Amino acid sequence: MSLSEYFEKTSGLGVLSTADLTGLVDAAIYAHPHFIDEETVAFIMAERLTHHNLESNPNAVYLFKEAGEHYQGKRLYLKKVKDVKDPALVKELRRKQKPERSRIYPDENKHVVYFRIELERPLVGDSD
Repeated sequence: MSLSEYFEKTSGLGVLSTADLTGLVDAAIYAHPHFIDEETVAFIMAERLTHHNLESNPNAVYLFKEAGEHYQGKRLYLKKVKDVKDPALVKELRRKQKPERSRIYPDENKHVVYFRIELERPLVGDSD
C-alpha cells in the first residue's frame, strides 16, 4: 500500500515536531498530511511556533500513531521545500478534509507548507 493510501484509509493521531535554529524543539498535533505525490506532502499551518521554526530550520518529523491500543504507525522525516500563503489553496485543500475539523484561525492567516519526504520509518523500531 502506498503512503497516500495508508493515510487516506488509516485513522489516528499525528504530531509534527520542529526545532528552531538553536535546536529548541516544539511538537504540535496536526491532521493527516495532504499528499501532492508519493514524495511530497503539505500541511496547512497557522502563523504560530511550528511555522516560525520552519522559517529558520526546514527539518521536521511527522509522527503518526494509528487509532487503537497497539503501537503501530509511521514516522516521516521531512524537509520543507515551499511555503505558500494562499487562502484559495487552503480552502481547496480543506475540501479534502473531514468537515468536522475545527478551524481555530482564519484561512487567510494560514500557509500551505510543502515538504519532501526524506525518510519513512515505522512508529516503533527501524523497519516494518
